Amino acid sequence: MNFFAAKDISKYYGERLLFEGLSFGISKGEKVALIADNGTGKSTLLKMLAALEEPDTGEITRMTDLRIGYLAQDPDFEKSWTIQELISTAHTHKLEIIDRYHQMLQKQADDPTAVSANEFAQVSAEMDVINGWDYERQQQIIFSKFNFFDLSRKIDSLSGGEQKRLALALVLLDNPDLLVLDEPTNHLDIEMIEWLEAYLSPSTTTLLVVSHDRYFLDNVCNHIWEMSDGKIFHHKGNYAYYLEKKAERIAIENVELDKAKKLFRKELEWMRRSPQARTTKAKSRINDFYDIKDKAHAGKTKQELQLDIKMERLGGKIIELHNIYKNYGEKPIISDFTYTFKRGDRVGIVGPNGAGKSTLLKILADEEKIDRGKIKRGQTLKIGHYRQDGIQLKPQQRVIDALKEIAEVIVLSSGRKLSAAQMLEYFQFTPHMQFTHVSKLSGGERRRLYLLTVLMANPNFLILDEPTNDLDLGTLNKLEEFLTTYPGCVVMVSHDRYFMDNLVDHLFIFQGEGKIKGYNGTYTEYRLSQASQPTEGKKVKSTAAQDYDSIKSAKRKQQQWQRKVMNLEKEIQSLEKKKLEIEGRLTSADLALEDITKLSNEVGAILQKIEAKTEEWFELSEQSE
Repeated sequence: MNFFAAKDISKYYGERLLFEGLSFGISKGEKVALIADNGTGKSTLLKMLAALEEPDTGEITRMTDLRIGYLAQDPDFEKSWTIQELISTAHTHKLEIIDRYHQMLQKQADDPTAVSANEFAQVSAEMDVINGWDYERQQQIIFSKFNFFDLSRKIDSLSGGEQKRLALALVLLDNPDLLVLDEPTNHLDIEMIEWLEAYLSPSTTTLLVVSHDRYFLDNVCNHIWEMSDGKIFHHKGNYAYYLEKKAERIAIENVELDKAKKLFRKELEWMRRSPQARTTKAKSRINDFYDIKDKAHAGKTKQELQLDIKMERLGGKIIELHNIYKNYGEKPIISDFTYTFKRGDRVGIVGPNGAGKSTLLKILADEEKIDRGKIKRGQTLKIGHYRQDGIQLKPQQRVIDALKEIAEVIVLSSGRKLSAAQMLEYFQFTPHMQFTHVSKLSGGERRRLYLLTVLMANPNFLILDEPTNDLDLGTLNKLEEFLTTYPGCVVMVSHDRYFMDNLVDHLFIFQGEGKIKGYNGTYTEYRLSQASQPTEGKKVKSTAAQDYDSIKSAKRKQQQWQRKVMNLEKEIQSLEKKKLEIEGRLTSADLALEDITKLSNEVGAILQKIEAKTEEWFELSEQSE
């Protein structure tokens, strides 16, 4: 069943063409990731598919009565409302059906008639459609997962990250036919992302998502759309499969491009001899020459830079933390933490939102003072701090001028100097974009420029607070390449597990109440170690054996969980089928009062079973990691 189909759609942003002549469709049950660089119009495309914008040319057809849930990258709420008021307003249709169901149920109990039985059956069918039976339970589970316990809080008291999490909770609670999500993992901690994966993966909800979280795409999506050069390339499979197929496609394109260039050089020599187009054959060859020329110049030649930065050498002392403490009021953030940084340290910081991760980064950057303890810093230390909230850029300043304010050049270890313009181009700012005013940049492009201002200062100790937010996958790959060869120390907070696994080899794990645990290894290795802790009295196996057993155990648990979920879904479907059969019998005008009461009681008993089974299903979803 096709939910929607787009045919030859195009969109302009002012005079700038975002995309042209795109055609595609999405079917029920597909989970699609849309991948494209920033500034190519992917968020605009999502809005068009969610029926919030129209294409300038072409058409989009949607299934009748298709219910679409849309998560914007930057949600906009009425600031004076409470969370509860927002819930009531956001799900008016669903709440009206639930309220009408309770009214009909009471009416059926007080004054059962054939008419009321028919009305009850109709509203029960509507409850099935909206999955309204366990609305309150779903609300409790979803909102608690995103750390919303006080629904009387005003929207204007929420941070930007909390508002994004609230918007995501609302759209999941709505349970639409099609979920359209623009960067859903931004502002979620790792535990929330893993819960979201477990929630979406087994569901039958159709999904269209833009995300830079590669593990999320790998674990959730089964279709990848790559929007590139005005086309959409469709790959059926997860993100890892897409990367494999994209590499094959590029290799084939490069071979064809190389052939076209060789043929072009050969035909160019013929053209330079000034052939007289007197014969039909000569005219045809001239026409073919221009086709070959277009093909030979269609490819984009990319000069790949190796950014091996020459920075000021770190001395023997870098940063030493000795028994440091930090509280906010009576809440302990850091308690008795000690660590000595060494050359080449690459540290990742993980923990729930609000645990104090950003506070530790500010302490390292000497932007916040500790309550107790001692911090020693080396004399050669030069810190670059990328903050989550960014910096204020001058709107009327050109992009290249904003970077030149920091430095005109950056020196590579080979002695070669890299200009601000070359650095911008490396991070995907085209020559045209470099002379654009900062005010014209998208949110992702501004964060990319801010990141460059930090890197151009040539620090030897990098502190990165959520550097992957709002960056497209192309920029993420460039940043990873840069950090892989970066010779200084790196400390980062990131919810992007793939990014962390590639770049860090030591973790600071915030455990609550100010406790910070150290772990040598990547985030995935830490999760595997947590999944199979040896019990007391048992012989401890070798590290390799433990890793192998951990992987086997994790797979076995996943298989057991999947079987339980499938069995529960079958039981729920069977109960719902039985409920519909009884409700159909209730519509009969020949039923006696005694029969109506009996059948109504049976429906009530079945509803209780459905609620219990659904609650068990949600509990399994919470345990799925």
